[in-house]
Amino acid sequence: MKMKAAVMTGVGKPLEIQEVELALPKANEVLVKVEATGVCHSDLNALDDESTPKPTILGHEGAGYVVAVGPNVTKVKIGDKVALSWAPYCGTCEFCVTGSVHLCDTAFGPMFEGTLLDGTSRISREGKMIYHNSLLSTFAEYTVVPELSCVKLPDEMPFAQASLIGCGVATGYGAAVHAAKVTPGSTVAVFGIGGVGVNAIQGARIAGASKIIACDMKAANLEIARKFGATHTVNVAEKDAEEALKELTGGYGVHYSIDCSGHTKATESAWKGTRKGGTVVVVGAFNPALALQLPAGGFHRLGKVLKGSFYGDTQPYRDFPVIAQLYLDGKFLLDELVLNRIQLDDINKALDSFHDCSCINVGRTVVEFSAQGQKELIETSDGAIVV
Repeated sequence: MKMKAAVMTGVGKPLEIQEVELALPKANEVLVKVEATGVCHSDLNALDDESTPKPTILGHEGAGYVVAVGPNVTKVKIGDKVALSWAPYCGTCEFCVTGSVHLCDTAFGPMFEGTLLDGTSRISREGKMIYHNSLLSTFAEYTVVPELSCVKLPDEMPFAQASLIGCGVATGYGAAVHAAKVTPGSTVAVFGIGGVGVNAIQGARIAGASKIIACDMKAANLEIARKFGATHTVNVAEKDAEEALKELTGGYGVHYSIDCSGHTKATESAWKGTRKGGTVVVVGAFNPALALQLPAGGFHRLGKVLKGSFYGDTQPYRDFPVIAQLYLDGKFLLDELVLNRIQLDDINKALDSFHDCSCINVGRTVVEFSAQGQKELIETSDGAIVV
């Protein structure tokens, strides 16, 4: 089938709006009509990365309707509303069978190669292969994805908000609820108040933390953090974070620190500002050229835990529906994360905005493809499917 997509043709070049061909899903795959997709800073990172296969269709935060399924698909059916996860898991490896599906690395070989799980692509143009990105490629009207990338959501869930659940929202929420395991009445510091950090704040709030301290260098982000549940803020450009956290916790430091910044210095501050027996969770990806330095003296007496968390220890089939229901119940803020709504033709404007330091980065620009609830007729080799 033919569709419109935003195609990356070269490193750092504007995406090109092209008509491409999309093949039907294979045995364990699903064809999704993309209704909305968030534009994430990770998409810009991929656009600027020499290792990204080219040409490719970027995009990894998406939601839409299932319009066709492969013969072995059992988890979703035609007509289901789904959010997409870029980290499907195999279900059989050592990590999956012990419950740590976020540590399954089955998808990463194909992901880095720019294919689906079987090592091939479903996208082409004029007979030439186009690569997938993050197994999803949501900067397109339709996409073929692994079955385990599709998580069914309530019919009442709006697409723009649903599209954000699959990346930054789930990562931040999971970092607080699952990785840190924030407990009721505890104190929490969140470093780096961006698209992940505000959702770590929300996760801490939902988990029942009594004091949630947002730490950032940007005053505007700290102001926004209060809307999502921060009870206190610390501008780390103006005040030492360790001192501030201890002042706010009777000299002890917080029970939990969640670092979403990706900066080793922030992790070091988080460690020092966390009390004995506390937990520091690192979600942000470090520059591998940097070093993380923690005080060695008396280290064994502190009883602290330093933990890296990939995808916020998220289990998509468990967490996506929970977040969606929390939103529908008015307990989780997602409307506020939809900063702008655009059409696919304007996607380069969204990517360009990441270079503007004055732009608000606590949220996403969302590409919308059609009116909410619009039904589509598509033609397949088996005839017409109406959803």
